[in-house]
Formats: sequence, C-alpha cells, structure tokens
Amino acid sequence: MRWAGWTAAYVLGLVALTLAGAWTWWQPEPEARGTEANALWARHQWVGEPHTDAEYRALAELLEQNRITDVFFHAGPFEADGTVPAAKYRYAGPLAKAVHRYAPGVRVQAYLGQIREVEGKGVIDLDDPAVRERVLRTDAAFLDLGFDGVHYDFEPIYPDDGAFLALLDATRALTRSRGRLLSVALEQSTLVDAAQPVYKALLPRTGPWHYPPRPTDAFLRKVAARVDQVAVMAYDVSLPTQSLAGWHFARHTRHTLELIGDRVTVFMGVPTYRPLMDWAENLTVALRGVRRGIGELKRPPKRPYGVGVYADWTTTPAEWARYRATWLPAATEKVGR
Repeated sequence: MRWAGWTAAYVLGLVALTLAGAWTWWQPEPEARGTEANALWARHQWVGEPHTDAEYRALAELLEQNRITDVFFHAGPFEADGTVPAAKYRYAGPLAKAVHRYAPGVRVQAYLGQIREVEGKGVIDLDDPAVRERVLRTDAAFLDLGFDGVHYDFEPIYPDDGAFLALLDATRALTRSRGRLLSVALEQSTLVDAAQPVYKALLPRTGPWHYPPRPTDAFLRKVAARVDQVAVMAYDVSLPTQSLAGWHFARHTRHTLELIGDRVTVFMGVPTYRPLMDWAENLTVALRGVRRGIGELKRPPKRPYGVGVYADWTTTPAEWARYRATWLPAATEKVGR
C-alpha cells in the first residue's frame, strides 16, 4: 500500500508539473505572425452541383480576403478500382474556370483519396499496379478540366508503404509534364520514431487498438522528395487543456518545417469543426500554437508555408474574422477583394 501510494503521488506530481509547465509556456503572446500562403479544404458540392455566377464570385472574395492560395476541392472519393464516376464531378470544369476568372492566382486542386486497403480491410488496394494506373488516368481527367494540381488523401499510410511512394512517383511525372502541382495530406509525424519497430511487432494495423499510421522522419523526407506540397493533418489532438493542445500544434509546426520546409510548401492543418475536446482544441488555439512553433524556428524555411483550414463547410464568419485578426500579416488583415 505504501509503495502504491508513493507511486501515485509521483505520477500525480509529474502530471501537475507538466500541466504547470505547459500553462506557463503558453502565456506569452506569440511574436511570429502568419503567412499569405494558406490552403482550404472545400466541400464536394463545388464540383458535384451547379452554382450561380454570384456564388462563384462570393467564393473568390472569401479566398482572396483570407489569403487562400490553394483550395483542395473534394472531387472523389476514388472507387475501389481507382476511378471516379464522371457524374460525381460534372461541374468541376465550370468551377475551375470561375475560380481562375474571379480569383486569379488561387490554385484549384482536385482533392482525391480513399481508405487504403491494409491487412485485407479498406477500399482501395494501392499495391495493385492496375489500380494505380487508373488513379493516374483519373488525375489526368481533372488536369484536363483545368485543375492546377492533384491533392491526395489516402488513409491510413504507414511509413513502410512502398506502393504509396510508387504512386507519388508516377503522379509527379504526370503533374510535372503538365506544369501542375502534386500535394498530399498526411497524419502528424510520430513523437518517437524509435517506437516504430515495437508498434510494428506488437500491434495490428486494423481494429480499435492498432499501430498508429504516422510518418517517421525518414518517410516524411521520402514523401517531400516526391511532391510539391505537404498538408499535415495536425488536428484531432484530444488533449484536455488549451496549453497542451497549443504545445502539440507548436511542436509539429516546428518539427515539420525544420525537417522538410526547405524542400516543399508546408500547410499545417487547423480545425474549424468541433473536435472531441473542443474546449481545448479550436481554431484560435491551433493558430496560436502554429505561431509559437514558427517563432521557435532558428530561421524561416526556404519554401512557402502556412496553414490549411479544415474545412470550408464548418468555418463560420466569426472564425474567418478571428483567422484574419490572429493569423494574417498585419499589412493584409483588412484587405479584401
């Protein structure tokens, strides 16, 4: 009993010190401001349903006012065979033309993905070369419609996924030949790469208790060598306090930019939906955390970087106003169309 009591006291003491340290670290206002290279994940209705000219103009105004440079318009998901039925994106061409007309400089990307088949579970088998070939033909169809790039979001992706890297190689050859972009959404990186062999040996890749599909540093570098942009899905933190959630965003921002920020454009994903612990994780906390991470860099990355807002269908006018006030550089906060 005495041993158990001392153990509990020790653990509680560590928790208290961690919380107090995180709270103290979180208090100073970040000095770093945000950037004008930012992304937005957008709903499928933009490619799947008709819109009026006024709606396209309003979208363009929102993008320009908030300094959004890249929009990932949901255009899938892929079918199991690697195709997307044309009926699902019948208005993709008019959308691309409208954005290019009313918001010149904003890149329109086809947001395509699916649940990756792992251990016999999932939807799309990227290990099948025929499936990957049909994915490429689908990509080409969107580029033919005037899209500026392809944005992949396959999940889960593990750090030994050679088929995914092969798909990136082939897609990069396609996009480069057209003068277009390839971007990819990935989970936040591991906290400890050395734990990967343990996870791999002891945990399955499916089921409630599974090997977490997080990129290692080595895998993230391999991806960065094959794409133009990486969007890190840093949301879904599930930490109980704002200071801990803010530390999470700061840590992943600093680490990712230090690791690949000289090679590719990086977007750190921030949420406007209501996550599990929404009292601790929200847009304000995420943006502040990203700014703290930027402020801790020894030097700025050589490539552009910013945030990716997830998502257009959950972001309220009040949140956009907060984003402009706390993220955009001061000289552009109130600049509109």
